[in-house]
Amino acid sequence: MTGTDTQAVDTANRSFYEAQERGDFEELTSLWLAPEDVSYAEDADPDDAEDTSIHCVHPGWPVLTGRGEVLRSYALIMANTEYIQFFLTDVRISVVGDTAMVTCTENILSGGPAPEDSDELGPLVGQRVVATNVFRRTRDGWKLWSHHASPVLAESDDETDALDGLMDDADGTGPTDPADGPGDSGNTDGDGSPA
Repeated sequence: MTGTDTQAVDTANRSFYEAQERGDFEELTSLWLAPEDVSYAEDADPDDAEDTSIHCVHPGWPVLTGRGEVLRSYALIMANTEYIQFFLTDVRISVVGDTAMVTCTENILSGGPAPEDSDELGPLVGQRVVATNVFRRTRDGWKLWSHHASPVLAESDDETDALDGLMDDADGTGPTDPADGPGDSGNTDGDGSPA
């Protein structure tokens, strides 16, 4: 594994999330592995060909397999999400040969459609999801082979406060107490430890 590989995988991973934020379905489609991305020898037995099926698990969804199912799911999500922004944390990248794995926490801020009688964005909702993204090296760069995302169900008070602060900053209301910034619950005993 080289630093160049790690940087290229990081770029591919960030491009995946940025395409979703922009609602760019064509870009998103190009980031997923396709059968033409993997070359085969002319004399190779088709039964020995590598499986290039892509897989995706969205939080609360069943496993989706194949380009049709996976890309259709993103088309549905994009059509029903007015606004989405990902704040990636805890990003870890591992590259072995032509396969790379990225684990990260997706701190998601999203908004639904505007109310019928308004042009304003619908209410903003925050969610924390842990994700594993598996990439394969192709002649056109690193392509997404599998995405698995699961909701984080249990959070510590500090994590909840940090997410609340992120949402407050994003919607312009700011923290409820000026002394409390994102991730600062304000409950300390003076030495920085929780009271």
